[in-house]
Amino acid sequence: QVQLVESGGGLVQAGGSLRLSCAASGSTFNSYNMGWFRQAPGKDREFVATITWITYSAFYADSVKGRFTISRDNAKNTVYLQMNSLKPEDTAIYYCAAKQGAWSNSHDTYDYWGQGTQVTVSS
Repeated sequence: QVQLVESGGGLVQAGGSLRLSCAASGSTFNSYNMGWFRQAPGKDREFVATITWITYSAFYADSVKGRFTISRDNAKNTVYLQMNSLKPEDTAIYYCAAKQGAWSNSHDTYDYWGQGTQVTVSS
């Protein structure tokens, strides 16, 4: 079992930055691939980024590539999402998720989820 708690969301103007954090507890954090997903009102949950547990390889959605950076600190059991050059279309609830096995950009392959943190980007 893994418990995930996100933080760091808020209101920011377009072009600004935010850093989201996801603190994990309850199991061996460093054996899980970690992902960030987001869901805007009326839309499906979509993949944002993921980072693997062995090589720390990172993969991104095309919509955030070059603007967002995912990282992890296994000593702190925490994964981060640095979001720069934010756009109004980035407005969503952002969720942290964990899975074992191969990395994935499909939300239905993840086993554990946090409660989400709201990110609002004003124009």
